[in-house]
Amino acid sequence: MLPTNLSELEEIRKECKQMVVKRAVVSGAANLVPIPGLDIAADVGLLLQLLPAINSKFGLSPDQIEKLDPQMKAIVYGLVSNMGTQLAGKVITKQLILTILKRVGIRVGARQVAKFIPIIGQSAALAISIAAMKTIGDMHVDECYNLAMQVIKKGRAA
Repeated sequence: MLPTNLSELEEIRKECKQMVVKRAVVSGAANLVPIPGLDIAADVGLLLQLLPAINSKFGLSPDQIEKLDPQMKAIVYGLVSNMGTQLAGKVITKQLILTILKRVGIRVGARQVAKFIPIIGQSAALAISIAAMKTIGDMHVDECYNLAMQVIKKGRAA
């Protein structure tokens, strides 16, 4: 369900930021296992859970949007289109996540190389992984927050 006021919206944002931190720590922990590719698989799996959960918290999952009344649905889809959202209001697929991960590709490549340098390299890989996951998660929370805020404003004006 879409938030109806700014205090509700702020509370959802806070909850989602906490979810992002927890998933980022789990992503970092996956880097401690020195198996090539395991960290990427873990990140994809974590993001396949995290991003739809954030959409749902903000009332912006595709299923939730489809259940809105026609006027509100038009407002949401119009804003999704106009704002050019990457993930908000969209079905989150493995391919979409891989595209997002490629955008932070330098970090992913550096993380793979760093893992094979004892202790310091693993620490660097851990930090890179946490930062990349937090960046993607926070970006999505902010995107959903901004979209939901615009929906609240337009909904009041309608």
